[in-house]
Amino acid sequence: MTTNHAVMICGHGSRDDAAVEEFNQLAHHLRDRLPGVDVESGFLEFATPVIRDGLEKLKARGVERIVCVPGMLFAAGHVKNDLPSEVNNFGAENPEIEMLFGRELAVDSRLLAAAKERIEEAEKAAESDVPRERTLLMVVGRGTNDSDANSNVSKVARMLWEGMGFGWAEVSYSGVAFPLVNEGLEHAVRLGFERIIVFPYFLFTGVLVRRIYAWADDCAEAHPEVEVLKAPYLNDHGNLIDCFVDRIDEALNGTNNMNCQLCKYREQIIGYEHDHGAAQVGHHHHVVGIGTDGHGAEDHGVHHGHHHHGHGHAHDHVHDHDHDHKQAAKK
Repeated sequence: MTTNHAVMICGHGSRDDAAVEEFNQLAHHLRDRLPGVDVESGFLEFATPVIRDGLEKLKARGVERIVCVPGMLFAAGHVKNDLPSEVNNFGAENPEIEMLFGRELAVDSRLLAAAKERIEEAEKAAESDVPRERTLLMVVGRGTNDSDANSNVSKVARMLWEGMGFGWAEVSYSGVAFPLVNEGLEHAVRLGFERIIVFPYFLFTGVLVRRIYAWADDCAEAHPEVEVLKAPYLNDHGNLIDCFVDRIDEALNGTNNMNCQLCKYREQIIGYEHDHGAAQVGHHHHVVGIGTDGHGAEDHGVHHGHHHHGHGHAHDHVHDHDHDHKQAAKK
């Protein structure tokens, strides 16, 4: 076994410059934590450099083994299909380089501790003092077409709810999955709690996080009787960096087992039976490296004409979920 290994941090990508900047800071943190290890980062779509460019840079510097780590919280279509496709294709073209693929960050006690601190930051910044038993926690996930990944957001919410002693907790999503944040908040205010804390369980900022905060502002304006707080997302919390270092170590030691028991591509999951056995292929070629919309980018309502292979998506835009629910209601 060679010790000449490098690390490739694989990000989703965003049309927003601030999101790209925050993600790139992750590579800087890991270089500080892993002295002597060559670290590159790249994106699956929109932003540059793309993942292939980062891999080519490492190849040019003569590395013999590359650990590719998803810069993503949960394993949906990107982690289960798109990123492995990128890694496998590069490995097939460069058989002299050993390619290792790490697992997603997943539900981790350290990330829960980081989430607790972010929520506490919002509480400390509040002008009033509302006990937690009279507070509802709204945990917001990115949202995908993968029920396994979506369910992890519910698990995070439940553990924060019980661990921090909130009176109630709800889950909503920024796109793709139901309910969206605005719908979730409309339901939450009817439960009668004095305060609602909106917590985006996200790594970095971007179009989606700003949309979440905008929905929170709209709720506060529409319901002045309820105090609505906006908690910060995870960003570069020290616990997050620790988790990335662990995922790299796991890949090197061969212990990076993903949760495949509820993977819709390996098992027949209710409602996603047609995805069972789908080919592991990438499908982001049309948006790879096309660039961002600049700092403070807004949502343009872009609906990309993907040729779907049944893979979960969580892009920086809202899919037409209303149509899906109307169709479901007819059945």
